[in-house]
Amino acid sequence: MLRRLHAEQPASFAFTAANLAWAEGQITKYPAGREASAVIPLLWRAQEQEGWLTKPAIELVADMLGMAYIRVLEVASFYFMFQLQPTGSVAHIQICGTTSCMICGAEDLVAICRDKINDKPHVLSADGKFTWEEVECLGSCTNAPMAQIGKDYYEDLTVARFSEILDELAAGQVPVPGPQNGRYGSEPKSGLTSLTEYESGKTQYNASAQLATDIGDTVKRIDGTEVPLLTPWVGKDGTVASRAGEQPPAPKPTPKPAVHQSKPAKAAEALKAEAPKVVPSKDLPGQSELAEKKGEWKYEAPTAEAAAPVAAGKDDLKLLKGVGPKLEEKLNEAGVTSFAQVAAWGPEDIERMDDLLSFKGRIERDGWVEQAKQLAAGEETEFAKRAKKDGIYDDE
Repeated sequence: MLRRLHAEQPASFAFTAANLAWAEGQITKYPAGREASAVIPLLWRAQEQEGWLTKPAIELVADMLGMAYIRVLEVASFYFMFQLQPTGSVAHIQICGTTSCMICGAEDLVAICRDKINDKPHVLSADGKFTWEEVECLGSCTNAPMAQIGKDYYEDLTVARFSEILDELAAGQVPVPGPQNGRYGSEPKSGLTSLTEYESGKTQYNASAQLATDIGDTVKRIDGTEVPLLTPWVGKDGTVASRAGEQPPAPKPTPKPAVHQSKPAKAAEALKAEAPKVVPSKDLPGQSELAEKKGEWKYEAPTAEAAAPVAAGKDDLKLLKGVGPKLEEKLNEAGVTSFAQVAAWGPEDIERMDDLLSFKGRIERDGWVEQAKQLAAGEETEFAKRAKKDGIYDDE
């Protein structure tokens, strides 16, 4: 299934203050230079706030994590849990259609969605309150058929009860999630026949349904104020507790703007801070070297011939397939400014630059060295011709 960004997009996206604090807390879980590991949690929180993932939300998450926009879009479009089109203002309904639910009547629930919401999935109802889709197994087979509505499971559904739930939601009510046939959890409807000492009786509903009811976040957008922000790994002074083998903690970074505006320089700073120690290659004559000078990473061309284009001026490295504005900026930060420099890279240079750029395998995968040799010789690649003509580069 081809997944694209929706044709109509809002002008901007901003996390609520509480959601922004939550997102920044998640980022601090990861070591400097590895902030991209937080991409799925941040995308998910953006979706919980808006109901779907907009282009501005994807770009804001990319900026917060120092990632190219296309990399975050790749994540959002790969996982079907991310909605790339508007969802109902009240709820998005997901009907489980896999074996157990199908046998127990999931197709009848789909028919109700077609009748009450829209004949087609992922299309808003006439009043804009609902959307629906059929999904793969949601893991509640014992309570089939079932549907996920917003964050919660509604289980042991009948056609009549499911239709009532949609009517209640449309009227502004919030039906209690969980089994809809009187069961507490997934025990026999008549009650436990064994392990009776474990029968709860302590709460009105099972743990999941009770918690959703208690904190009031059932079938609603998440603004971050529902539960306290917990970041136990962050000390009272704002520093992150050090892990085994790590350097002493650094001060907590200044919060980033909540509204997507422009890309921060965070990625470049992290690259400098985390760059590994490199011993210049001595066994590959004619190959480039990375040397550490005055605390900054610089590129040293191995020969006068390779260095000559640098003196003549910077090349447009975005004419290399796989290099967009962000990667060009990182390359320039490392002192790489010409096609001749890239053309001179050997295996060890490629490995070092892979580590420095945090894009393992991209250099060889996109054939930077081969492209650079052509461009340095005054020839043009097909990609370079298109880029010059259209002004569109690879990570835009």
